[in-house]
Amino acid sequence: MRIATWNVNSVKQRIGNLVAWLSERAPDVVCLQETKCVDEAFPREPLEALGYNLAVHGQKTFNGVAILSKRPIEDVRCGLAGDDGDDHARFLEAVVSTGTGVVRIASLYLPNGNPPDTDKYTYKLKWMDRLLEFARERLALEEPLVMAGDYNVIPTTADAKHPAAWTGDALFLPPTRERFQALVNLGLTDALRATSDARDLYTFWDYQAGAWQKNNGIRIDHLLLSPQAVDRLAGTGIDRHVRAWEKPSDHVPVYVDLAVE
Repeated sequence: MRIATWNVNSVKQRIGNLVAWLSERAPDVVCLQETKCVDEAFPREPLEALGYNLAVHGQKTFNGVAILSKRPIEDVRCGLAGDDGDDHARFLEAVVSTGTGVVRIASLYLPNGNPPDTDKYTYKLKWMDRLLEFARERLALEEPLVMAGDYNVIPTTADAKHPAAWTGDALFLPPTRERFQALVNLGLTDALRATSDARDLYTFWDYQAGAWQKNNGIRIDHLLLSPQAVDRLAGTGIDRHVRAWEKPSDHVPVYVDLAVE
C-alpha cells in the first residue's frame, strides 16, 4: 500500500498537476493539505475518474484537508479534538480497509505559527499539544496508523539547507521541535528518517528568492508511523521533480510503501 501526502496549495488551481501526479505515482491513499475550498466546490470528478474515494474537510480560501483512497474509506472524522472553538479545517481522520484489517490515516495541516511573538504561535503550540493527545489515544489501539501532512516543523538542522536562516522562525523554534520530538517519543517513527540520513530530503521550496533553483529547501512534510505501520515499512520517496512543473505548489509529494495487502 502506497500512502502519500501533499500540500497542494489550492486543489482547484493544481488539479491538472494533481491528476498528472496521481496517474504517474499511483498511490493507494493520498492525504492533501491546503485544499483552500469548501467541500461543495472540491473538484471530485477527475479524481473519482481515477478510481479514488474522497473524504474532504474544507473551508473557503484557507486551510482544508482531504483523503483520497482507492480502497473503501470508513469512520471519517473531521477536526482535531481538544478545542471546540477551533473552526480551522486542518485535520481529517479516516480508516482505510485492507485485505487483513485496516490502516488508520490522519491528514493534518499544522499551523504555521508565524510571527512567533503573536497568538499565532500560541495557537500552534496548543494545536501540537492536542495532536500529542490524539496520537497517544490512537497508539493505544495498537493498529497501523499513519499521521501524514504538512507539519510546519523543521525537526533538525539536517532538514534545512540553511538552518541558521530559520533560527527565529516558528517552524524551527525549540518549543516547536520539542513537541515534534515528543510525538516521536510516544512511539511514532518519522518514516523518511527511518530510511535515510541524507541532508537534502527537502519537501518545500519557497516561491521567493530562487529557492527552488538554489535548492534552498526545508523538510516540513512528514509521515509519522505507529509501530504496527513501521513493521510493514517497505520504502519511502519524495517526488521533488513535481516542483519543476508549470504552476507548481511550493510543496512536493512524499510517500511511504507499506507491506499491506
